[in-house]
Amino acid sequence: MGQGHSDEHVARNVSTEHLSHELALRFAKKCFTPLEITHFKDIFRSLADEQDGMQYWKEETLCRFLVIPDALGPGPLIYQMATYLGAFPFPSLAPSILTIEAMLKVVVIMTERYGTVLKRGRADRNKLLFRSLAVFDRRMSSVFEKPSQELLESVRDEKVEKVDTSDAVLEEARSQAAGEEPHSALGFAIDKPSNDEDEEEDDDELALAALDSLDAIEVFKYDQGADTKIHHAQIPVDNFRRLLMLLLVIAPLDSQESLSKHAERLTPKRVESLRQVADSILWSFTPEQNAGIFYQPFNKIIAASLPYMFDGLNPLFEHFLFSKNIDLSKRKRSSAPAQMTSPTNPQVPDAPLERLLPREGDILNHDILSQLSFFIKGTNLFRRLRPLYLGADAGFSLGSIEQKVFNWRAPSILLVSGTRLPSTPNGTRERSFADTLAPKRFPDGPTGNNANGKVVFGAYIDVPWAHTYKEAIGGSEMLLFQLSPLHEVFRASTLSKDHLTFTKTGIGLGCPPPRAKNVSGLSSHTALGPVSLMLDSSLEFGVFTHDSTGGGSFHPSATRSSDWQDRFEIQNLEIWGCGGDEEAERQRAAWAFEEREAEARRSIKMGKDVESDRALLEMAGLVGGHGNSGGSMG
Repeated sequence: MGQGHSDEHVARNVSTEHLSHELALRFAKKCFTPLEITHFKDIFRSLADEQDGMQYWKEETLCRFLVIPDALGPGPLIYQMATYLGAFPFPSLAPSILTIEAMLKVVVIMTERYGTVLKRGRADRNKLLFRSLAVFDRRMSSVFEKPSQELLESVRDEKVEKVDTSDAVLEEARSQAAGEEPHSALGFAIDKPSNDEDEEEDDDELALAALDSLDAIEVFKYDQGADTKIHHAQIPVDNFRRLLMLLLVIAPLDSQESLSKHAERLTPKRVESLRQVADSILWSFTPEQNAGIFYQPFNKIIAASLPYMFDGLNPLFEHFLFSKNIDLSKRKRSSAPAQMTSPTNPQVPDAPLERLLPREGDILNHDILSQLSFFIKGTNLFRRLRPLYLGADAGFSLGSIEQKVFNWRAPSILLVSGTRLPSTPNGTRERSFADTLAPKRFPDGPTGNNANGKVVFGAYIDVPWAHTYKEAIGGSEMLLFQLSPLHEVFRASTLSKDHLTFTKTGIGLGCPPPRAKNVSGLSSHTALGPVSLMLDSSLEFGVFTHDSTGGGSFHPSATRSSDWQDRFEIQNLEIWGCGGDEEAERQRAAWAFEEREAEARRSIKMGKDVESDRALLEMAGLVGGHGNSGGSMG
């Protein structure tokens, strides 16, 4: 017992630098394979600068290796994030020099590989990323403070007193992973039960998990005194916009896929499109009220409407685990290490990128596709979408939608864009549409950074389309969303199942099915749900309603407590199928079957008594509009 108490006392009195080193050692051992460590070391050494025996990466080196596009200007921001994460789990050590140990921790956090070590760190990394992006003074500067020459010299002067972290951490991890005896061991318990007390607002959950794994929570709490409170921090709006533009570009990135091909497509027109999409997302954080973005709205909005926004960072930083200088084809059958190719050997050219979309629509382009991937898993979107109905090509009618969409037996995405209608209807068509609705009692929605009145709404539909004569269709995975001028996602509720209706009166999302007959004493106006999107029968007009009291098929906004209603004239309408070749083949088979059935009906020969024969066929359901295939509703 006395020995255990002594070990605990030693563990809590070791330096923060030594604990940081010990955590990096465990990351290297448990989060990577020996081969990945070999690749990581080769990449770091081949590009590192050296000063007085210490190897480190500069901002230029990091941005060049990751191929960060200069056209978007996020390089300094990525470097700022890295210098903060490199000091993990001690914020007082930030900004850190990007040594090999610091870069190892950056890669672990960015690729979310920390779960094998940090037993309590499974909850997301949002708070840590926020800290890495935030500034803590009132100036809200967008100029990033880099580790200065003085900082480099101070670290160099102190390294005699610290544990040598330049290479020993990785060598020791490799030897332990290979089953060899480690050179040294501190004997800290990895799986020590954690404290069940509630987390304070300023305690970083991942950092607590890291120190808990080292039995050094007390050291972390002492270090917290040097850290600025998180509620004093803000992310400057311009910095966040540049990060959003980068995240949109890297959203479709696959593991080991170079960003260079995507960067080549950044024409001035594409950059402007990225900026517009980024602004729609940015304005959901209400930057008009503050010079920057605070942690609480950051955390709440990402959880509600942008859960996959940072997923693109994972494959981007996976590049550290694959060196082009190591030729695996030259490895011997024995356990000999991989052979290094000559740096002058020509590299195999990157394979051409597979198209993310078979074609772009008037609404859905590559930037909107990336925006969708921030709340719908990219594996369901990239290279998985097919245009089922494009209003500009097929015509704006319910019959066209029925013909082109109803045989798709997989989820689909509806997108509609339009322009807000004035408060007082202009012209006969606008007045006729207004007459079908109850008097407007909510104001228009926020305009964000968009002064032209354009709005974009949509829905993720998790069931095949069908006529809804009595009951609506849809499941728990249904989503209703707004993409412009603000980004917002409204998730399906269990209070009502009126998720999708398709009738002769139009398309409703979150609206109850229309009554077959008007009941005396009840309003003849179209019934709208508390949170709903309705498109009229002619597909000329639509209306989106948000009642913050909720109670319908979709939950109200998780971040805005206001009520609003947008009535708009439809400009474009698109429906995209989520699926691959198998789903497309099923749709073609269904179309072929319907064509054969229609041809069979057309080829039936009538007898002399045509009226009697036709009556008999109608009773059999073969002609006369009683068949199963359905007809045009347009």
